Amino acid sequence: NIKIICADITTLKVDAIVNAANTTLLGGGGVDGAIHRAAGPELLEECRALKGCKTGQAKITRGYQLPAEYVIHTPGPIYQDGTHGEPELLAHCYRNSLILARDFHCKTIAFPCISAGVYGYPMQDAATIALSTVYTYLADTKANMIVYHVCFNKETEALYRTVLANIMSKQSDSKQSRKC
Repeated sequence: NIKIICADITTLKVDAIVNAANTTLLGGGGVDGAIHRAAGPELLEECRALKGCKTGQAKITRGYQLPAEYVIHTPGPIYQDGTHGEPELLAHCYRNSLILARDFHCKTIAFPCISAGVYGYPMQDAATIALSTVYTYLADTKANMIVYHVCFNKETEALYRTVLANIMSKQSDSKQSRKC
């Protein structure tokens, strides 16, 4: 139930889109700014009432003028060198967003490439954490959810497809070895 697409996340008709937010939740650059612009000023007003969000956590708002019913806001880590808890925090972004989506009965959710823009997370590492966290969550919880990973260009989409194929291959290999 993992789909990889190249699209503008603000145009997707899904139950929830995820915003790679900053900790203030008051909008910013990149996907965060695009989501705020597309949703309209009501989103900013609701975000103000949330009083921010810690890195790795997630909060939910209505989607307002977006085709998505909800926006899940999650601040990703700013990449330093990978030894300051960044991998765990990035995984928490995905896991906590999925939990919130489940709690709000979302059947479809779309993620951007969290932290891989101005926050400087290396794309290969960000994709591996994103896809392995989502894959594990769906497998462990048996969640009936379609999860879109929305890439902003064809190169990123190709990378995500390669990473997902590797994850699925490893899972298949480990299932085979348990049968022996």
